[in-house]
Amino acid sequence: MEPGNDTRISEFFLLGLSKEPEMQSFVFGLFFSMYLVTVLGNLLIILAISTDSHLHTPMYFFLSNLSFVDICFTSTTVPKMLVNMQTQSKVISYAGCIAQMYFFLLFTGLDIFLLTVMAYDRFVAICHPLHYTVIMNPRLCSLLVLASWFISTLNSLLQSMMMLWLTFCTDLEIPHFFCEINQIIHLACSDTFLNEMVMYFAAVVLAGFPLAGILYSYTKIVCSIRAISSARGKYKAFSTCASHLSVVSLFYCTILGVYLSSAATSNSHSSAVASVIYTVVTPMLNPFIYSLRNKDIKRALRRFLGRETVKM
Repeated sequence: MEPGNDTRISEFFLLGLSKEPEMQSFVFGLFFSMYLVTVLGNLLIILAISTDSHLHTPMYFFLSNLSFVDICFTSTTVPKMLVNMQTQSKVISYAGCIAQMYFFLLFTGLDIFLLTVMAYDRFVAICHPLHYTVIMNPRLCSLLVLASWFISTLNSLLQSMMMLWLTFCTDLEIPHFFCEINQIIHLACSDTFLNEMVMYFAAVVLAGFPLAGILYSYTKIVCSIRAISSARGKYKAFSTCASHLSVVSLFYCTILGVYLSSAATSNSHSSAVASVIYTVVTPMLNPFIYSLRNKDIKRALRRFLGRETVKM
């Protein structure tokens, strides 16, 4: 099919999650509530860590960065969806779609890398406790976070710039609530082989390798915990990484579930609904997982909220 003058498109149409008008108010209220909980929950984690000197350690430094990324991650997709629902419009500009895709890829990559770095931090803490403060020094922690930002930025910039090469035909409807890269590629009229190869290569390198690193770290952690003689010592060692393991399992299992199910079926609407799990639900649950299973975070939150109450 000849693309003709279709390179000058100005907008796409996000079909969203529900086509039924009577469901719009319910979906809007649900996502607005979830978005508020996500932002407030992660913001409380950041404030609690920053105001409590006892939490100025590598583990909580990475956790505060993860909370910030989760806020940005959700803010990339949900506000635009809420605005479209409120205005009863499905339009997103071409530039806005590319920008949304860029930031979505950026913060997805950062989520993956930060979870990997946190697994390495737990590996050092449990397997090499005597050298922990030497290995996980502030300089290395900062470099790990900067490297995560650098690699994620390069990946998102490359894939977003490659989208500018594609030409599009008359079908500009995206069966999703945000500009998901795979959906955009399928709308293109021009050859998308290179885009797809880069997308799959990035998925293997930027998601597969970090997952392998996380699994390796926890394999070593389990071996070290098994070598501990006392049951109390085993419980204490495992409790330090239980929250992180829960977040990793939730994040990776939901992403794998979404993309394996979308590969098995051609139902784009079902894939969009399933994507809500890792784009909205997971960032919302992370603060609860870390606060409910972590005495230090709960104590810091009580101190922070108590201080705010006194000020008021």
